[in-house]
Amino acid sequence: MSISVRPTSVEFDEDQMWVRLDDGRTLGVPLAWYPRLLHGSPADRSKVWISPSGLHWDELDEDISVQGLIAGRGDITRMNRNAA
Repeated sequence: MSISVRPTSVEFDEDQMWVRLDDGRTLGVPLAWYPRLLHGSPADRSKVWISPSGLHWDELDEDISVQGLIAGRGDITRMNRNAA
């Protein structure tokens, strides 16, 4: 699936990340979905690099795709401990 929508800006409040897309939508995502962002300082969160395909924080070792945001996927690097 190809996503042609691009992120244009990122903002944070106490428990949400708000991602503005170039098609006019704004996505609100719980920071709890991304523990590295949740536990990162506001200064570290502000150091986001926006690419055509997603959001990147080098200092927090976090990369989030637009495709994943739209699909409602959180941090997929953590394995479910209850999985078979």
